Amino acid sequence: MSSTRLTTTSYAILGLLAIQPWSTYELAQQMDRSLGRIWPRAQSKLYEEPKKLVAHGLARASKEPVGRRSRTVYTITDKGRRALAAWLHEPGAGPVLEFEQLLKVFFAEHGTKSDALATLAAARAWAQARSAESLAVGRQYLEGRGPFPQRLAQLELTARFLTDFYAMVGDWARWAIRIVESWPDDLRQAQPDLAEIEAIVRRAAAAAESEAG
Repeated sequence: MSSTRLTTTSYAILGLLAIQPWSTYELAQQMDRSLGRIWPRAQSKLYEEPKKLVAHGLARASKEPVGRRSRTVYTITDKGRRALAAWLHEPGAGPVLEFEQLLKVFFAEHGTKSDALATLAAARAWAQARSAESLAVGRQYLEGRGPFPQRLAQLELTARFLTDFYAMVGDWARWAIRIVESWPDDLRQAQPDLAEIEAIVRRAAAAAESEAG
């Protein structure tokens, strides 16, 4: 079996199956609840992935009764655990940013000032909502009510990244709103703030030096 025949989403599903068996409905819920924040994919695609894993011998499907009906539950196989371990052995690719609101800000001069401010307000609201979700999940685990306490060490790492990311988006949106509010109504006439640009360059230099060290 060539690993190129599987996608990152395939391995994401395989990772969930390594935690415990799931039905396709439960897998979709877990992807939305947890992995959806770092690897969002259409739910229609998620229903195809478990079947692909079974076809590769990485998972097996079994029927379980649910009342008068039955459901298909998927369980990882030994071959699947080996494939997951092999995938984890590779460092993987870095993040790819997909941010429609930022794209709209990039072309803001072709719209109105109110458009730009509304977009930034929506970005700020998104960050606030996501931060609230992270807070609720974090408190749930601190109170001993998290669904996977045995995985808390791993969740700690992703939670820190997501918490900082949401805070960064919120901070950026508030900063950008303040900047755009000072612009004229015709955004084509907006002037750059050289002091802000110098500050951005200093931040980039500090980050680059920190990573180099």
